[in-house]
Amino acid sequence: MTELRHGIRENLPQFTLQLLQVFFVGLTIGMMRTVVPVLAEKSFGIKDQFLLLVSFVVVFGLVKAVMNLWAGHLSDRLGRRGVLIVGWLVALPIPWLILYAQDWSWVVAATLLLGLNQGMCWSMALNSKLDLARPEQRGLVNGLNEFFGYAAVGMAGWITAWLADQMGAREALYWFGQVVIGGGLVVSVLWVMETRPWAMAHAGSSGSASMGLVEAFKKASLHDRELVALNQAGLVEKFVDALVWLFWPLFFVSKGLTLLQASQIIAVYAVVWGASQLITGPLSDKVGRKRLIVWGMLLCGLGAWSVVWWDTLPLWYLAAALTGVGMAMVYPTLGAAVADKSPPSVRGAMLGVYRFWRDFGYAVGALIMGGLMQFVQAYEVVFAAIGISMVISGLWVQWAYQERGDV
Repeated sequence: MTELRHGIRENLPQFTLQLLQVFFVGLTIGMMRTVVPVLAEKSFGIKDQFLLLVSFVVVFGLVKAVMNLWAGHLSDRLGRRGVLIVGWLVALPIPWLILYAQDWSWVVAATLLLGLNQGMCWSMALNSKLDLARPEQRGLVNGLNEFFGYAAVGMAGWITAWLADQMGAREALYWFGQVVIGGGLVVSVLWVMETRPWAMAHAGSSGSASMGLVEAFKKASLHDRELVALNQAGLVEKFVDALVWLFWPLFFVSKGLTLLQASQIIAVYAVVWGASQLITGPLSDKVGRKRLIVWGMLLCGLGAWSVVWWDTLPLWYLAAALTGVGMAMVYPTLGAAVADKSPPSVRGAMLGVYRFWRDFGYAVGALIMGGLMQFVQAYEVVFAAIGISMVISGLWVQWAYQERGDV
C-alpha cells in the first residue's frame, strides 16, 4: 500500500478539486443573496414585515448550524465524500422551489435545503483539505478555502443580479442554480476521493484519544474557556454577514440605488473578504491567531456600521471593503485556532461544534435585527447594534484566549 503523505503540494490534484467544491458551494449560497431580500418585497409583498423577512435566514442558520455539528461527527465515522455527495443531492430541488414558489414559505423551504447543503458540503470541503495538509498549513488552508468560497459568494450575487435584470429574478436563480448545483454534484461523484485515511494518519502520529460528540460539544461550548471564546466570536461575526445578506440590499435600494448597484457593493465586501484571506490565513500561521481575531472583529464591526454614516457610492464601496478585510482577519483565523486545540481524531467533530455556533449566529443575528427593525424602523439602530456586538465579542477573545502552538 502506498504511504500517505501530507501537504498541499503532495496532494495538489485532490486539494484543487476540494477548492473547486467550496467554490461551487459559495456560488450556491451567493445566488440566494442580494436578489432574494428584494424579491421578498416585489414578488411576495413582504414590506415592513421584517420578522417575516428574516425568517429565511433564521431557518438557514438553524439548519446549517445543526448540519455542521452532525456532518463533522458523521464524517469522522462515515467519511467525507459520502456526506459531500448527499449534500449536493439535497440541493437539487432549490432552483425549482424558487421558480414555482406560490408564497414566501416556498422560499423558506428552499433556504432550509440550502442550509443542509451548506452544512454538509462546505464542512466536508474544508475538512478534506485539512486532512490532506500538514498542521503548519492550517491557516493557509482556511485562507484558501474561504477565498474560493466567498469570492464565489460575491460573484454569484453580482451575476444573479445582472441575470435578474435580463430575464427576471426567478428565472435567473433557476438557471444559475441548475448549472452550479449540477456541477458540484458531478465533480463530487466522478473525481473527489475520500480523505479520511489522511486524517487517521494525523491521528496515528499524535496518538490522541477519541471523544464522543456530546463530550466534544460540552468541552467546546461550556468547559474550555478558550474554545468558548472562539465559538462565541464565530457566532457574533455571523451577525455581520446576516446584516449584509438581509439589510444592506434593502438599505441601498432605499437610498435610490438599483439592485445591480447594490449587488456591486456587496460583491466588493465578499470578494475583498475572500481575496484577503489569501494573506490573513497564512499570516496567522506566522504571527499567531489572537491579534488578527481581535483587531479583525473591531474593524469588521466598524466597517459594517459605517454604511449608515455615509451616503455616497465611493464611501459605500470603502465601507464594504473595510468590512471584508475585517472578516478576512477573523474568519480563517478562528477556524485555524479551533483546529490548533482539536486532537486529530476528533478534529471534524470539534470543527463541527465551532461551525455549529458560528452559523447559529445567522439565526440569532437575523432575529435580533428583524426584531429591532420591526419595532424601531431605523437602519441606524440595527447597524449600531451589530457594530457594538462585534467590539464586545473581540474584547472577550482578548481576555480569554491564550496563544499557543499545535496540539
